[in-house]
Amino acid sequence: MKKKLYLAVMVALAGAVASEAGSAVDTFNNPVGEIGKKNQPDLFSGSVSAIGGSVAPAAPQAAQTAPVAAPAPLAAPVAVPAPQAAQPAQAAAPAAAENKVADASAAPKKLWSYQPVKSPVQPTVNNKSWVRNPIDAFVLAPLEAKGLTPSPDADRAAYIRRATIDAWGVIPTPEEVASFVNDSAPDAYEKLADRLLSSTKFGERQARRWLDLARYADSAGFQGDQTRPNFWRYRDYVIKAFNDDKPYSQFIQEQVAGDEILPDKQEGIIATGFLAGFPDNSNSRDLVQRKYQIATDMTDTVGKVVLGQTVECARCHNHKFDKISQKDYFSLQSFFANVSAVDNIPVAKKGALEHKYDEQYAKWEEATKDIRAKQDAILAPYKEKGIKYHKERYLTDSRESIFKPKEQWNAHDRWVNHRLANVTSETDVASYLRDASDNPSNPDYSTDIALKAAQYKELTDELTKLNDLKPVFGAPTISGVSELGHADAPPSYVFFGGDHERKLEEVQPAFPEAITDEKPVITPTEFSSGRRTALAKWLTSDTNPLTARVYVNRIWEQYFGRGIVETVSDFGKAGQKPVNPELLDYLADSFVKNGWSVKKLHREILLSGVYRQSSGYREDVAKADPENKLLAVFPRKRLEAEEIRDSLLVASGQLEDKVGGPSVFPPVPANLGASPAQWKVSKDKKDHNRRSLYIFTRRSVPYPLLSTFDMATAQEAHSKRDVTTTPLQSLALLNSDVVLGWSQSLAGRVINEAGNDESAQLDKLYQILFSRKATDSEKETLLKFLNSHEKSVREKITDGKFAISIPTGLKENQKLDPIRAAAFVDLVHTVANSNEFIYRF
Repeated sequence: MKKKLYLAVMVALAGAVASEAGSAVDTFNNPVGEIGKKNQPDLFSGSVSAIGGSVAPAAPQAAQTAPVAAPAPLAAPVAVPAPQAAQPAQAAAPAAAENKVADASAAPKKLWSYQPVKSPVQPTVNNKSWVRNPIDAFVLAPLEAKGLTPSPDADRAAYIRRATIDAWGVIPTPEEVASFVNDSAPDAYEKLADRLLSSTKFGERQARRWLDLARYADSAGFQGDQTRPNFWRYRDYVIKAFNDDKPYSQFIQEQVAGDEILPDKQEGIIATGFLAGFPDNSNSRDLVQRKYQIATDMTDTVGKVVLGQTVECARCHNHKFDKISQKDYFSLQSFFANVSAVDNIPVAKKGALEHKYDEQYAKWEEATKDIRAKQDAILAPYKEKGIKYHKERYLTDSRESIFKPKEQWNAHDRWVNHRLANVTSETDVASYLRDASDNPSNPDYSTDIALKAAQYKELTDELTKLNDLKPVFGAPTISGVSELGHADAPPSYVFFGGDHERKLEEVQPAFPEAITDEKPVITPTEFSSGRRTALAKWLTSDTNPLTARVYVNRIWEQYFGRGIVETVSDFGKAGQKPVNPELLDYLADSFVKNGWSVKKLHREILLSGVYRQSSGYREDVAKADPENKLLAVFPRKRLEAEEIRDSLLVASGQLEDKVGGPSVFPPVPANLGASPAQWKVSKDKKDHNRRSLYIFTRRSVPYPLLSTFDMATAQEAHSKRDVTTTPLQSLALLNSDVVLGWSQSLAGRVINEAGNDESAQLDKLYQILFSRKATDSEKETLLKFLNSHEKSVREKITDGKFAISIPTGLKENQKLDPIRAAAFVDLVHTVANSNEFIYRF
């Protein structure tokens, strides 16, 4: 009996394996079969026009199975055992001869995302009247196949609130809502979309999304977390790029290779802040390892952000899921082998900000002149020894470059010594004094030098007390990356297990072979290797299947809360399959054909029927499509951290609507534990109410209110905002003195605009917060609350146990009962904390 049972299990297992290997349909890599019930054209492997208009013929079978040998000057050929590589091609011929028919489906196919973007045929649908643009046809076809219908349009007030939050990151004003609702022109929606896209708020909102990906921060991170006083210039570059509708292809090229592409424009260097934004540890004593870590960060960021690939998985071993080898990884990393961060490029043309900085810095120099002179006098006799002492603190492989004569430097040595110069300060040199005063083995150890070390420390403490005189609003310099004026690059290697001390074969710049068989055409210049220019051109070429797909998917996720590919930064095998691959390719194809115009992409989505739908619950959709992947209902979405804060500022009338400039420091809770050096509150109170985009992003001290609502981490490329729901979020909004202050301002605004009629006040409050009037039942509930709360406040005031908060910003002629007004502030505060405010529907 046991033997029979064992045999039955083995037969079942063998059958399952055979079925999986032979007859199972690979829905992930094989061509798409159908949209709904009707057969559709094969969009991934058929001979349909690809991006750029050319016909993409199917690759011959041998080309798909045999490894492509790289030209000798670029890279050594991949070592693949000959029998394994040849086996499929050898087996195909006998099979074809025997069966007289070649089984094309047996040929291995590229991953769907690596196949060319096609120009899909717009599907035929029954409900043609619902289709406002091609997007709708691609959405509607699967719905009709499921027997579902789209939801009716949202009312106009809900639509403008939704669209304004999505495009601008803030709620609309009641005046903007009324203007749109009452616009009877046939192009009212088009005018609204154009107004949203033409505002500087659009660039600010899109910049926030991009800066998440660029791991943007105003500080370096790690233990020291030093301030990067001029990194805001990269943030402003991103804002301007979106507002100017800079083609996405150009946007990417400048961020990857702006210093090479635009050598005569400082915008080019600023754009490379995308690469230079890596978290950095200036105290690292292994500069060779640090070089490797920085190049790794750049490689991983470009792979994830631009290509939607988890290339980092191939750093230590061949990728477990995708056909990306270690050699592919380090060949990609070698594009960045000659790159160094630079932070001290003078601004070409100084403006008011730079002149103000110089004036303030001059005051600090004058005030500290005597102290610094005394320090220099103490340090001067030991300076040369101090420099040598500091250099000796680095690890052996770093010291090989550090102590090499400059005339013997190669490309690797230049990087190490440039890095050394950038992270060395007078404090590092002065550390020799401390060692000589404490370490008996130091040749200068003596009582005298101990006295000098103590004097030097006292002077340093005096200097620190005058730090308030230093300018805190930026620097007249630019940060970015450069290749230090040289075209020769350090060699790149495959590292065993990702360990930079275990070199294997040397590699040259190359694109991942699984994605393309193209080879980079690298043209060095007098000042740079030209490697990143070659990479940037391939990333944005018509033949690259990933860049456009990945970006349009990110924009879709921004509007609908879920990407067509849900794993927005993983278009590999381990990522999710596209829910609607035809729609994805339509968006990518039209994006490129429209000149990579970001605004045209946003406009088409904003004006689509699917975006106009109501978000009201439908039982039939919940049963047929529980996750609403087919979008028969518009998906509700909680506002992001910055949208919540900025919309509260808009509602209260407190938003300081200034674009660009150095980052600001609004007040933070006293118990946050941030030192004045870490968080120096801006003196100008207007800065406290700037958009959240402009709040100083310190990696070690995130702004608390934003952090509570899942702001992006700046430690790495942040692909998608988390949405958590915790008690701390409600408590933060209810107990924050800042939020209470905004509620007082909002209460004052409501009273000023609505007068003393409480019913009108409630309507105005709802119009400001929710873009609608309060219903009769809501008014009844709120007035009951107001009456009971007023009574409670009066009782507490009588007992002397309660301090009231009254509306602020009232007109001079307003005469109010302060107790009733305080109760109204609490009502406003409560309504502003409701779900309806922090969600968009």
